[in-house]
Amino acid sequence: MALRPYWKGYLKLSLVTCPVQMTPATSGSEKVRFHTLNRQTSNRVISHYVDAVSGKEVKEEDEVKGYQRGENDYILLEEEELENVALDSTKTIDINVFSPRDTIEWIWLDTPYYLSPDDPVGQEAFSVIRDAMAAEDMVGISRLVLARRERAVMLEPRGKGIVLWTLRYGDEVRDEDSYFSGIGDAVSDAEMMPLIKQLIKKQTRHWDSKLVSDPVQDKLLEIIEAKRKKTKRNGKPKAAAGRAPSGNVINIMDALRKSVESENRPGKR
Repeated sequence: MALRPYWKGYLKLSLVTCPVQMTPATSGSEKVRFHTLNRQTSNRVISHYVDAVSGKEVKEEDEVKGYQRGENDYILLEEEELENVALDSTKTIDINVFSPRDTIEWIWLDTPYYLSPDDPVGQEAFSVIRDAMAAEDMVGISRLVLARRERAVMLEPRGKGIVLWTLRYGDEVRDEDSYFSGIGDAVSDAEMMPLIKQLIKKQTRHWDSKLVSDPVQDKLLEIIEAKRKKTKRNGKPKAAAGRAPSGNVINIMDALRKSVESENRPGKR
């Protein structure tokens, strides 16, 4: 079932404009979620804001946003002031830059959304923008206000629609050289390379969403279902299985050869 749009506005390219709607492309609602309960009453526990100094509960009308400029020194910002930071990108995705798709590295991509026409009348304009980008293998770069913050976004044609990616801010992406500079310049061993390539070839398979399934969540659901069926609420949990003792450190070449031999055995799938 299609979800309600997260955002509605307009897609604009020069003089071409069409109404669009945006929906999150991913979901976290299927995850197993827990509530914190009072063990004595089984009632849910709720949280309240309290004053860090006095320990007294703070009323909702007394809560205010503050920007820290020093120790115990804050600049207060009222809701009206935050709401008034209204930019043109609040309701319009105005594409003013195009870039080759392969020039934007994956690390800049943050959150994906599906962008689609919000009115049958605007489908033609939407399709023209989408197909032109696809024909040139380009993506559009624009800006959009989400959750009171203006984000750079990337628009990528996908099938009949467009995927809109929010892009990370420049200060959010760490310099890879700071982490990779300590890696030595050792050349790959000429004898190991064919063995590694053989393993890769043996273990290659087409992409499947099952490759990113969550076995931990499946196990949690099994536990929850088992507890649901039990008549007694209290039971002794099973002792955790002991961790298997680690073997001796062996030569990497021997390990690779054994792996290849194992993969080449008759009947090995």
